[in-house]
Amino acid sequence: MPGLIGTDEVRRVADAALNLPGADGVEVLFMHEWGGLTRFASSSIHQSTHSEDTGIRVRVVTEGRVGVAASNDFSPEGARRAAESALEMANVVAPDPMFPGLAPPAPTPHHEAFDDATAATTPEQRADGVAEVIGQCPEGFTAAGAFETLGSEVALANTEGQFCYAPTSQASVTTVVTGSEGGSGFAEVFAKATSAFDPAAIGKRAADKAVASRTPRDLDAGRYTVVLEPSAVSTLVGFLAWVGFGGRYLIEGRSCFSGKEGEQVAAPTVTIYDDASAEGTLGIPFDFEGTPRARVDLIADGVFRDAVYDLRTGKQAGKGTTGHALPPPNPEGPFPLNLFMEPGEASLEEMIASVDRGVLVTRFHYTNVVHPVESTITGMTRDGTFLIEHGEIAHPVKNFRFTQSIVEALKGTEMIGRDTELASEFFFSASRVPALKVSSFNFSGRSDH
Repeated sequence: MPGLIGTDEVRRVADAALNLPGADGVEVLFMHEWGGLTRFASSSIHQSTHSEDTGIRVRVVTEGRVGVAASNDFSPEGARRAAESALEMANVVAPDPMFPGLAPPAPTPHHEAFDDATAATTPEQRADGVAEVIGQCPEGFTAAGAFETLGSEVALANTEGQFCYAPTSQASVTTVVTGSEGGSGFAEVFAKATSAFDPAAIGKRAADKAVASRTPRDLDAGRYTVVLEPSAVSTLVGFLAWVGFGGRYLIEGRSCFSGKEGEQVAAPTVTIYDDASAEGTLGIPFDFEGTPRARVDLIADGVFRDAVYDLRTGKQAGKGTTGHALPPPNPEGPFPLNLFMEPGEASLEEMIASVDRGVLVTRFHYTNVVHPVESTITGMTRDGTFLIEHGEIAHPVKNFRFTQSIVEALKGTEMIGRDTELASEFFFSASRVPALKVSSFNFSGRSDH
């Protein structure tokens, strides 16, 4: 069973690259990830896999030129060869006048985010969890989904003297329960440890939603007041990280918030920030350049404050880095990976009760960007879409395609839920969000089902 490699071995391997002759600066980024994935469909396990990946990325600077090379040979010899390859590339590229230099030495905060039991989860333990999920399906319904457990460690060392290291773990259960009468329900949980969730409760939540959504009826497309459950809100916030909060996009005028610093861009109740070290997320306490991370307020009381930056874009903006660099080479610039939307005071039931006529949405899927500067995205509802009438769930409805500006939805936010859920698109990235009531949401057409 794989385990942590640890700081001593990382330092030993990295030193072989850092001592490269002919380089003005060298940076070694180390990433090690391992874990297992158990997939199930039709209420039966059909795949159980294990994977492990150990890699390094070496960035070399010489006379203002920069080269990057990657390798899976985690040994002093492998690190040295990667450094030599990066130096060769640096010697044949044009000088980079905007290169900001490597990260200087800085202490990173202690961050307890690794659970030994989660990283060492066996296929049998995951199978037991899957059985608990499937066991919640009533007669005539089946479950599909996945149970994944991961361990990871990230470290960075450079010739400026910076060294940082962080181990993390992650567990997730995702399931969709479906029945023969068109009903489907979804539930998903992410956490640092398997002990933080109950697979049976996850299965019951999806099963209850599937039973409630049987025999959906037609409903005309159009604009409706909506109550978006946290899974749907996480899609909006996740796409906003891409089209709105990246420093390079903001500087180049490609962000939906370019030129809007200090302006009201959302309802006064909306506050969104990024904080990798906060409880309730899955982040690491430094970025992939080795800069310590701290909380960054992005939207505060509905007002756009700023984006996030790495060393390059921070230099361009004259603001410095916020600790949001992604692994090199990175032409897209920085993005926030650990977003939070501050909760409100309403329960989901109170939101529904406040709607005279509208739609309850469990989640979105197949979502993509239509117009980034307008923050317009499109996708479909799925696994539990319901008509609300006179403050009560009237009946399930067939799914919609939506085409909607995220910023417009945030401006129209009328209520915010008091409970939050964590959603993650990939390791090191997560958004913790509540449910929202939005005054007007554009369902542009009907889906096929």
